[in-house]
Amino acid sequence: MRNKGIRREAFRPHLSKRTNSTRFWKPAGSHRLPVITSRSDMKQYESLHFALLDLAGSDEFSALPVYGGDINRAYRLTVDGWSIFMKSNRNENVQFFDPEISGLNAIRRTGTIRVPETICSGKDSQYGSFLLLEWCQGNPGKEFFENFGHNLAAMHLADTSGTVRGFGFPEDNFIGAGYQENTPEISWVDFFREHRLKQQFQRAESWFSETDRKRIDRFLDRLDRYLPEPEFPSLLHGDLWSGNYITGNDGEAWLIDPAVYVGHFEADLAMTELFGGFPRRFYDAYSTVNLIDPEYRERRDIYNLYHLLNHLNLFGGSYLGSVREVLSVYEE
Repeated sequence: MRNKGIRREAFRPHLSKRTNSTRFWKPAGSHRLPVITSRSDMKQYESLHFALLDLAGSDEFSALPVYGGDINRAYRLTVDGWSIFMKSNRNENVQFFDPEISGLNAIRRTGTIRVPETICSGKDSQYGSFLLLEWCQGNPGKEFFENFGHNLAAMHLADTSGTVRGFGFPEDNFIGAGYQENTPEISWVDFFREHRLKQQFQRAESWFSETDRKRIDRFLDRLDRYLPEPEFPSLLHGDLWSGNYITGNDGEAWLIDPAVYVGHFEADLAMTELFGGFPRRFYDAYSTVNLIDPEYRERRDIYNLYHLLNHLNLFGGSYLGSVREVLSVYEE
């Protein structure tokens, strides 16, 4: 597939200037929270109180629950005039946040689409392991989805040579609560077969009959008939449904909760369509920057098979019928 969208160097993403209603704020003359550009720069604290005292000059705070996630607990912390977003989990799951930090930083480094700033992480006797992030609370602008499409396409066009050779990511991470293996491969089809579909099929083995298993083996053996090698590798969000973007403080779409890896940009687009899709103007705007091949629709369900399998493994048999339906389409 020859991509005839705008060349990588020709498009400048639409990044609005930050407004005063930033995700956290503080009176003039007070401490400023650090901007973290790599995980090695981030401090880890032995308690939330120590973290807030060090970063904001006060350990007196309020914590209001934020609802919507099903993996971590979430809170809006207010400390000395600042609002900060906190995700927390059990202390033994502190490593769960490390790949998220790496993923947010990888997206940020492209300079194409915004993500919340990471502040610090640590453990706390009351809240467990925690990750502090920039608080976002904005109103979408008139061209919200058009700019979202442009900026996501620009991210997909960003150079990945400094991230990984080929396809994958330097570390494994999580997709939802599911473990995601990112061992690099030179071939996209090999990567998607070995480290996406085959991994999930193996975890879901107990759901399948002997007939299913034979069908799965044939499908995986023929995967290169259905999926092309991309013209260029792309940094992917990895789990891009409507729950994983927010309206940032600048009125634009910001990405959250990434399951980042380098792959074919079509895999990100497919996920946007799995649970209802984004507005048509998002895809139209995307295609003005990075052309969407008309044949993409013939392979969209293969990309989403990975997510259906992950949901089958996480949430149970209600997704089994959808998995079998995709397999049946490619039965020969």
